[in-house]
Amino acid sequence: MRLSLYVFLLSSACITFATLGRAQQPLPAPLTPQPVITLTAAASSQLANDRMHAFLRVDVDNPDPVAAGNEVNTRMAKALARAKAVRGVEAATTAYSSYQVSERNQPLRWRVSQTLSLESSDFTALAALASKIQSEDGLVLAGMNFSVSPSARRAAEDALTQQAIKAWQGRAQAAAQGFGSNTWRTGYVTIQAGDYARPMPMLRAASVQAAAAAPVATEAGTTDITITVSGEAILEPTLAKR
Repeated sequence: MRLSLYVFLLSSACITFATLGRAQQPLPAPLTPQPVITLTAAASSQLANDRMHAFLRVDVDNPDPVAAGNEVNTRMAKALARAKAVRGVEAATTAYSSYQVSERNQPLRWRVSQTLSLESSDFTALAALASKIQSEDGLVLAGMNFSVSPSARRAAEDALTQQAIKAWQGRAQAAAQGFGSNTWRTGYVTIQAGDYARPMPMLRAASVQAAAAAPVATEAGTTDITITVSGEAILEPTLAKR
């Protein structure tokens, strides 16, 4: 029993001395923080809009909701068939609504509406089609706009991304030299795409309906595509010359 107690005490003492020895060792010096610079660079391009979008609407008021719906369906079916017969034009029906209208000193009536969406890269064909649908099918041009096709946008964004990255790298190099650093490395970086469509005058439905036989005027305009690169440039410590 005494021998076991002696061994236990000796072991405890060794552990205590080892712990104290480690505790007395000097702590390593803290690492010098590396300067981090946040930079932003962008590249932009102005693209001609190559897609045209037209929206034609049919509205019918009738005390009988069934009669109003039937008339809307008939007009829309005729206009949709005409649109599908034009090569290169994409047609779809949207925004169907039916609700009761109540006005003072007026009998209750139902208003049924539906919109025909048309899209094409052939502006001339789509403009002629819109005029034809207005004059012969009784729909009204409710709006028109233009956009850049997905393929053209993708190609422009790919090229602008490379330009924006090179511009960002140039700014990072200049900033590093300004802070007296020989080298730098890339930290966290984000790449964002954005576009801005220049405003175009919108056609008013009433004026278009009054001159339904005249061709629809088209002016596509342009869209500004921008790629922005934002991120960190981590400056490496300058090595002393020997």
